[in-house]
Amino acid sequence: MKIDLHTHILPERWPDLRARYGYGGFPRLERHRPGRARIMIDDALFREVPETCWSPARRLEECDRDGVDVQVLSTVPVMFGYWAKPRDALDLSRLLNDQIAATVREHPGRFVGLGTLPMQSPDLAIAELERCAKDLGLAGVQIGSHVNDWNLDDPALFPVFERAQEIGAAVFVHPWDMLGKERMPKYWLPWLVGMPAEVSLAICSLIFGGVLERLPRLRIGFAHGGGSFPGTIGRIERGFLARPDLCAVDNPVNPRSYIGRFYVDSLVHDAEALRYLLKLVGAERIALGSDYPFPLGESPPGGTIDALPELSPEARGRILSGTALEFLGLGLT
Repeated sequence: MKIDLHTHILPERWPDLRARYGYGGFPRLERHRPGRARIMIDDALFREVPETCWSPARRLEECDRDGVDVQVLSTVPVMFGYWAKPRDALDLSRLLNDQIAATVREHPGRFVGLGTLPMQSPDLAIAELERCAKDLGLAGVQIGSHVNDWNLDDPALFPVFERAQEIGAAVFVHPWDMLGKERMPKYWLPWLVGMPAEVSLAICSLIFGGVLERLPRLRIGFAHGGGSFPGTIGRIERGFLARPDLCAVDNPVNPRSYIGRFYVDSLVHDAEALRYLLKLVGAERIALGSDYPFPLGESPPGGTIDALPELSPEARGRILSGTALEFLGLGLT
């Protein structure tokens, strides 16, 4: 069985959000030729996307072609709306979550859903988290690597993580709004350099901030193989040991101790990098993820896993499906 933990979906259409909320900055989908559309933010192009971004039928055709049994659906991070007025972000979250839940219901056994939350308002986020889990039947939520000026260790966000642990909802962290992007105007560097740094920042914030220490049963996973965290864990640990006065101010536990406490996807684009990740965290914490259907993703999904012939059948099965099932709290057959 092959489960792709990291895929993104948009509704086929959504309301004019500028008209709905009375101000701009929201994405819209502009169809400009068959099978393609542009995501526009006001009058600026954000990204061109293929119809597989909104068409479940086309997605399933490609899943069947690539041998993917189940896709885990989450919104495109540009839709998070963390910068918007909280009630408007809640309304947008509900629109997106209802669409994902409907897609899952229409194709049982082929799709699993992760919701999105208005994280700038933790109270509203908790209410929507509960709706996602209890009313919509989603397996958890996808959140950004930060929430505006809050890193993920901010005390304001702790109740959201705490509630996710209490109700058994998975939390998948995806990079967005990359730090330092104003210094990276060329070469697509926000996606090549900023995204891995964002994921490492999120992991370090949760470790050093004591969130993972206080919530040992929280099922939390990180996109893009944990970003730059696996490659810099030695430096991170050295900083903790050398300057505890700066690093251990909120949590006295060595950051290396948390390896194996969180999940990552397999999206590292390099067989040697995946070998290292396997050695560091183990197959029990790595789940196939492709970032489908975007160009920086992996096509076909699982290609890097297939490039490791030395994997035992048990480890291969774990990465292809078992880890995702555990992370999502599911028992698919």
